[in-house]
Amino acid sequence: MDTSIPGWQYTGIRVAALDGGKVGLSRRDVERIVVPLSGSFSVGHEGTVTELAGRAHVFDGPTDVLYLGARTGAEIRGHGRVAVAEAPTGDARPSRYLARSDVPVEIRGAGRDTRQVHNFGTPDALDAVALIVCEVITPGGNWSSHPAHKHDEHVPGHESRLEEIYYFEAAPARGIGAPDGADAFGSFATYTSGDREIDTQALVRTGDIALVPYGYHGPAAAAPEYDLYYLNVMAGPDPERVWLVSDDPRQAWIRSRWARDAPDTRLPFLSTAEGVSR
Repeated sequence: MDTSIPGWQYTGIRVAALDGGKVGLSRRDVERIVVPLSGSFSVGHEGTVTELAGRAHVFDGPTDVLYLGARTGAEIRGHGRVAVAEAPTGDARPSRYLARSDVPVEIRGAGRDTRQVHNFGTPDALDAVALIVCEVITPGGNWSSHPAHKHDEHVPGHESRLEEIYYFEAAPARGIGAPDGADAFGSFATYTSGDREIDTQALVRTGDIALVPYGYHGPAAAAPEYDLYYLNVMAGPDPERVWLVSDDPRQAWIRSRWARDAPDTRLPFLSTAEGVSR
């Protein structure tokens, strides 16, 4: 069955909830990154099995991940939620396991613009063909994907063309004592940058996905009572695998504040195993 979206060419995502079951990934001209969202998983591939220790939930610090090169079939088994980021390519790179301790963790921004970025699938951390993948934690009341920016033109050294997928999760902020069943959410926006119209003004909850084919996007805003997570999947047609963006010129000044404002002391979010819990 064809589950593609007309006009969507360079990126894909699968998200599965497993309770001892399995998910099969066929041998195709597609490179992938397997990302545990919650729980632990075993991935059978290329005659071996890679164990992904995972984490309790997406706000539990970074996770270990597995990159699967193009034309690599795999079978994922385990308990919890798992995401698979994808990008089509005929160039097969070697598969690679990246341990949790090796994931670059970046505290980006300052003040209410502070967020935590796990750069496990960016060019500096992973040798992939096209995929650029990271995840972002935005604590309650903060903004990320801010200032609004775009990456829909090929301007060497300045901007790259990248489709982008946002997969969201939200949960009550740490220590807030929210009741069971609290409706955790954030918000996400896109808007037109040129002659191709786009307009997204949406509340986002766990399991929601936003597609950004072009245009300015941001902010992703966490409500004061809820932490917000998103997994970014990017790829595009440019010859160089690089993430270069152009800020909305009306918002670019915001970055200059970060040099004089302190980062949010609630970050980093670390794992319960490292002594920090939600």
